[in-house]
Amino acid sequence: MNNLFDLTGKVALVTGASSGLGVQMAKALAGAGADVAIVARREEKLMEVKKEIEALGVRCYVHKCDVSDVEQIKQTVKDTEAYFGKIDILCNNAGLGLFDKAENQSDEIWTTMMKVNLFAPYYFSREVAKGMIARGYGKIIMTGSIHSTVGMMELPLSAYATTKGGLEMMTKQLAVEWAKYGITVNAIGPAYFPSEMTGSVIGDEGFLKVIAARCPMGRPGRDGELDGAVLYFASDASTYTTGQLLSIDGGWTAI
Repeated sequence: MNNLFDLTGKVALVTGASSGLGVQMAKALAGAGADVAIVARREEKLMEVKKEIEALGVRCYVHKCDVSDVEQIKQTVKDTEAYFGKIDILCNNAGLGLFDKAENQSDEIWTTMMKVNLFAPYYFSREVAKGMIARGYGKIIMTGSIHSTVGMMELPLSAYATTKGGLEMMTKQLAVEWAKYGITVNAIGPAYFPSEMTGSVIGDEGFLKVIAARCPMGRPGRDGELDGAVLYFASDASTYTTGQLLSIDGGWTAI
């Protein structure tokens, strides 16, 4: 039986790949045989990740990009396609977690969150899809959140939850529009996993009590627990799955 999760010969582009979930995704894809382009603002961090990925026996291309700038996004896609010849898999993972109480939130926070968490995934998807449409094949994966579908009393997440909720509907609509071209568009919805963005939150004893109360498994996610979902959506295991958000949350959204 063929390995449905084998990505040998595929090329993946992962945004926000200098730390956290983006590194986990890039390594999971590389471990399944894909060549990987890693994208973020911090080039020095990307070079460290590049060594880890190349140790898995695949090619890795580094590209510095501020995802809040659409022109840099266009250039990143263009340069990656020039380097590898194609992009088969796009992981829209770059994101920010700025927040304040809704009534006090600055215009700057709101606008920045929209640019990074919502506009950037659309622009990357639009640019990458052009080549995917021409080839009749593509896999696009969005990093949503449990807050794509549920709010939270303990944290003022109006901007964050708005972007992640919008990302779920973007996933559905792009899936509908691009299905005829052989492109699937899906999203993962993680709960709280260790990363630079969540470190101060899940490192807080009070918030760990919140997780224990709200999550049936009673704990944050662990390294590697997103890999299976990412590989499913990136591979031929999911040829008839599109427009879906898969919550990886220890049961959080089941309550």
